[in-house]
Amino acid sequence: MPPGLPVVHAAAEYADEVRAVLLAHKERGVLRLAGPLGEALAGAVRTVCARPGRPRPDGPDGPVTGPGPARPGRPVRSGPGRLRPAWGPEGPLLLVPVPSARRAVGARGHDPARRIALAAAGVLRGAGCPVRVPPVLRQARRVRDQSGLGARDRLVNVSGALGVVPGGGRLLSTGPAVLVDDLMTTGASLAEAARAVSAADGLVVGAAVVAAPPDCLIRN
Repeated sequence: MPPGLPVVHAAAEYADEVRAVLLAHKERGVLRLAGPLGEALAGAVRTVCARPGRPRPDGPDGPVTGPGPARPGRPVRSGPGRLRPAWGPEGPLLLVPVPSARRAVGARGHDPARRIALAAAGVLRGAGCPVRVPPVLRQARRVRDQSGLGARDRLVNVSGALGVVPGGGRLLSTGPAVLVDDLMTTGASLAEAARAVSAADGLVVGAAVVAAPPDCLIRN
């Protein structure tokens, strides 16, 4: 896993039906799938919120975080849970999507991670958690298509590729940030997003994705 990668919480394994749904939403524009994918992402965000110092889910059906404490760089399978209504004095929870390349957004006709993040925010607001999805990250330079690249090449490809939009630092100062994406493959993009947010003095408290490869997940 790349250096600087925060603890990543995944709602599901990237396999079989989950893979098919993510690809249908991302590559074939089946936008109605953003709703259920957003619900899954919200579950992963709940796991972030259950870490020490964060609001904890109510009841005995809290999130499954694997054996022992979560470790940076290892995705954790999330479980059900309900957020308490107030986030606390730190301000609203900021869901910060990892941005797609501009040409990829143009080709697909939408930004999958942002669309799912907005759906997840709606679910979390329904549970009483103040949430925002600020578009604070942008591509600072062109990157190659990550498909087919190995872990090391992916890390080199995205290193220094993200930046914060003008005024983004002010938005990041309003609350703790959870980095969100539809899929984690090697963690290179999430690590780069964490670097960019931290460089703008944002507080990254974790990352949440819909899915991660089975061999990356901590299991019970």
